[in-house]
Amino acid sequence: MVARTTIMWFRRDLRLDDLPALHAAAADGARVVPLFVVDPAFERSGAVRRAFMGECLSALDDSMDRNLVYRHGRPEEQVPRLAAEVGASAVFVTRDYGPYGRRRDAAVSTALAAQDCRFVGVGSPYAVAPGEVNKPDGSPYAVFTPFSKAWRARGWSAPVGRADLTWRGAPAVPCDGPPSRPDVAAALPPAGEAAAHERWDAFLPHADQYREVRDLPAVDGTSRLSAALRWGLLHPRQLLAELGDGPGHHTFANELGWREFYADVLSHRPETAWQNLNPKMQAMPVDTDAPAVQRFERWATGTTGYPIVDAGMRQLLATGWMHNRVRMLVGSFLVKDLHLPWQWGARHFMRYLVDGDLASNSHGWQWVAGTGTDAAPYFRIFNPTTQALRFDPDGEYVRQWVPELAGVSGGAVHEPGLLRPASYPAPMVDHAVEREDALARYRHATAGSR
Repeated sequence: MVARTTIMWFRRDLRLDDLPALHAAAADGARVVPLFVVDPAFERSGAVRRAFMGECLSALDDSMDRNLVYRHGRPEEQVPRLAAEVGASAVFVTRDYGPYGRRRDAAVSTALAAQDCRFVGVGSPYAVAPGEVNKPDGSPYAVFTPFSKAWRARGWSAPVGRADLTWRGAPAVPCDGPPSRPDVAAALPPAGEAAAHERWDAFLPHADQYREVRDLPAVDGTSRLSAALRWGLLHPRQLLAELGDGPGHHTFANELGWREFYADVLSHRPETAWQNLNPKMQAMPVDTDAPAVQRFERWATGTTGYPIVDAGMRQLLATGWMHNRVRMLVGSFLVKDLHLPWQWGARHFMRYLVDGDLASNSHGWQWVAGTGTDAAPYFRIFNPTTQALRFDPDGEYVRQWVPELAGVSGGAVHEPGLLRPASYPAPMVDHAVEREDALARYRHATAGSR
């Protein structure tokens, strides 16, 4: 008896371990054809993210004996075409809850149905899929704390291990070859499933200290697994399964919960990828004229004259990553010191972040901008200097990324004053003045007198 043939279409799940969709594809001894579609939509993604994706794909291909089939083109054309070529009865995927992913999958499902081939979604990139944690009345949560309590109470399934199959690939099936790798200057993290697990294994013994050190950008105190989670090199339930009950472990699980909360919010409100979740904040005056563009360029290039802000922006350009505490600081500076639209910052991040995730990025920016899920948002205006002195007290982080200030010792690097070298710009704005301006704009917006 000839075994049936299925297709496993990889997207944001570039691993073999703990992949429920792959288990389903391989059920009953099916011959599985592994597929990755190089979607033209990728061209709208940041080059850093695409470069890392390509390296992860190469590692995945190695782990399946170079049997990964690449096809270039629109998924609704390429997936049915391969299904017809190999006689596949079904195409299995990990469900995608993003706005584009849903539209793409609906189109592919319709095209497959026309040739009597099933499109089967199994699992998700989250411990709990978006839409499965709701209030008692069935409506979604709008604030993180009650969501996180319900999320923990619901719980998640245990990792399922690796599917039992031998990659027989797709003999005689044409393969278009892997995507071209963009030339990027950023130093990318190690790619692939094995590298992600190595990073997790190195971090886990120190998770007890996570609560105390996670906000210190000069310390390697975070997991640095955001890119691995974004590309599905490991699954959050694998991490949750190995966490203990200590405060640091609880705090780390909470950070995974934020990722799931933002995915849930975007799933219910897809327009909030680029629009304010809180419609009342549409009345907030923001600057978009030519001087505003010039201010944005100084922010983007790390030449604001505020050392902690400039360090973060330069770290982003050099590595495709930025420490989370610093992400909040540079975001607050853009929105509340420079009075620019949060969408400008969110697009810049998506262009340069290797871990760029639409839900986490857009709603993280909305949290900072006071337009999103926070219950009391807008009055949180970070003072960049005060924050820098608190979280980078010796100035190590700033000196690493702003070499012009390498000769300024200790915490004085955050307020160099007369020690400021001629090569480093003076502050482009006065934070105290801009803080009052931001609050005045907020009062103007909430008074409805735009």
